[in-house]
Amino acid sequence: MRILLASSEVHPYSKTGGLADMIGALGKALAQAGHQVGVVTPLYRGIKERFPQIRRVDWQFDLPLGGKWVQAELWSLKPTERLTIYFVHQPAYFDRAGLYNENGVDYPDNGERFIFFSKCVAHLARYLPWQPEFVHVNDWQTGLVPAMVLHQARGEGWGNPPPVCLTIHNLAYQGWFPRNAYELTNLSPAYFQAEGAESFGHLNCLKAGIAFADAITTVSPRYAREITTEEFGEGLDWLLRKRQSRLFGILNGVDYDEWNTTQNPFLKHQYSVARLAGKRANKLALQREMKLPVKPNTPLFGAITRLTEQKGISIELGALEEMLNADIHFVLLGSGGTDYERAFQKLTQRFPNKAAVRLGYDQGLSHRIEAGCDFYLMPSRFEPCGLNQMYSLRYGTIPIVRTTGGLDDTVVDASTNPRKATGIKFAAYSAPALAKAIRKSLVIYQSARLLQLYRRNGMAADFSWNRTVAEYEKVYAARRAR
Repeated sequence: MRILLASSEVHPYSKTGGLADMIGALGKALAQAGHQVGVVTPLYRGIKERFPQIRRVDWQFDLPLGGKWVQAELWSLKPTERLTIYFVHQPAYFDRAGLYNENGVDYPDNGERFIFFSKCVAHLARYLPWQPEFVHVNDWQTGLVPAMVLHQARGEGWGNPPPVCLTIHNLAYQGWFPRNAYELTNLSPAYFQAEGAESFGHLNCLKAGIAFADAITTVSPRYAREITTEEFGEGLDWLLRKRQSRLFGILNGVDYDEWNTTQNPFLKHQYSVARLAGKRANKLALQREMKLPVKPNTPLFGAITRLTEQKGISIELGALEEMLNADIHFVLLGSGGTDYERAFQKLTQRFPNKAAVRLGYDQGLSHRIEAGCDFYLMPSRFEPCGLNQMYSLRYGTIPIVRTTGGLDDTVVDASTNPRKATGIKFAAYSAPALAKAIRKSLVIYQSARLLQLYRRNGMAADFSWNRTVAEYEKVYAARRAR
């Protein structure tokens, strides 16, 4: 099959979160499965310098954006057989310090930037010489593509356009913009209505995608069910229920070529399920790196996260205030809300020999935290899929998660199956509930037999992309057959 993927970020070229990881891995996995795959994404600042093999394509975009015309170039890179990465080069929109914001403030022209990007995606879907048979877009930044394809099919002579699938990675981020931003789409007013792109008089890009996509997927089965409820539907549950026959939950996979413990350039000490000694050595190295006392018998907890309420940061801080009085260590790598950043810095001041925080993102350190920790904290208020709990399992680090979204789909609690347990789950969204789960982990840590059981079960779990690709192939084939 010939598939065009579109995303505002793609690892390893650009990244703010799990979306980039998912698209980078999915594109590679689809190509390995024998499909011809193109991935289109913006050419952000620094990509050409980091990937000097990128080349300009003989292609010029010249597209209407409201009452003006905007030009852009197309660049490309072919990292593997059957996989091409296409980059939209429009410096005024994408040559910036950040992808979506700077210093925590969104760019005021984000609507214009990603409406233009969506137009480029639709243009490529129509005119690429290899003629994509399916288009797969992701999140609000490409949410207008289904309407643009439909508009061109109905009114601009595009006969037999490819079906379009929209994947919702996080329903909370919908791409709301003022009504006048809709004029930049050059779409008919028919698409700007209550069951289309309009929300309370504003343009809602993700809602447009939900309304007009041929298929809708989310990144875990439980999240697909949750978003049809008022609690998790973010105001769009009614529309998702209406389109439920086209809604599918497909669990993200893990790129084990990158996330592994045996051939990992970021780890000084390699290890495996059969040879776990390297995990202990990584723990001691991590304690030294984070300037904590090197204490091999002190349980080490970790988190790599965006500092937002969605990730359960408030209850994590509350639980740590209590639990750091015990003999434990905690390390954090993350960034986000300034109040949360200050709160974690204050936590390290109160517990200087027990807690260490690194603000920002460091790919190498993220691997070392996964490898060096005994337990991983992921107490999300909601979590469409989550990847770090799956990384943790492969690294023999026991995840402590709340029963929501993909966390519930991927972690096995002893209450469900004590022989196959891989982690600890808790239900209530509260600091006491998380603290109780941490106390359970300390019991596991004191038992060498239990600790080994959880680690071995986790490292044996398989969340490879082969299973995920097979599920997407079913969705693609079903939509093409209609």
